[in-house]
Parts: sequence; structure tokens; C-alpha cells
Amino acid sequence: MEKKIPKRLVFVYNANSGARNALMDSMHKVFSPSTYYCKLCDITFGVVTENRTWRKFRQQSEYQMTFLHKDEFAKKYASKFGYKFEFPIVLVEGEKGLEVLITTQEVNELKTAQGLIRLLKERTLK
Repeated sequence: MEKKIPKRLVFVYNANSGARNALMDSMHKVFSPSTYYCKLCDITFGVVTENRTWRKFRQQSEYQMTFLHKDEFAKKYASKFGYKFEFPIVLVEGEKGLEVLITTQEVNELKTAQGLIRLLKERTLK
């Protein structure tokens, strides 16, 4: 059976872009990790650097991946298509536009980069 690789995976963080926001997010992760609002950020990045397991998967993956903050997503997609999603979320971009691959609730229930990787593989290689 041949693997079916999606056209593009779109990861949208529940955080805004910019250096000031990145600094505030890092401080939030350190001082109040239990109330940090972006589990996708937490799983894929530590306080300062990208998670090693996630980085290795991302670099060796045959998936095309796009990573956006919620303000970047709104600028790139919402004006064209009127998409309304909760964040964080993982979407797949295909011929029919964007479809949910991993819901906000599912992302928020993940604990590790390995869990995210496993779920991505399960959902994209069907």
C-alpha cells in the first residue's frame, strides 16, 4: 500500500508573532507553566529553543510544513477564505482548502513531542 502524504501541514500556534510576544511567552512558560495557553508551542519549543525530538522529526520528515502564529494565520488565510478556527490547531492544506487534522482539544491533551509525532503519522498515512 502506498503512503499518502498530505500536500501541506499547517501548524497554528495560540500566540501572536513578534519578539515581544516571544519573550512574554517564554516568561509565562517559566513562571506559570500550568496556565500557559499554547500547548503546541509548549510541545514543539522549550523556553528558548526548539524541542530536539520535534526538530529531528521536522528536519527528516517528508511533510511540507508551515508554522504560523494566530495573527499570521489570520492575515494569510482568513481574509481569503473566512476560516474560523480555535488555536492551537494542526490543519492539512489540500485541494479542498484547509481541513482539521488535529483539533485544539486534541493538541491541548498532548503531553510530549513524541505524542504529536505519533498522532501526525497515524492521521496522515492512512
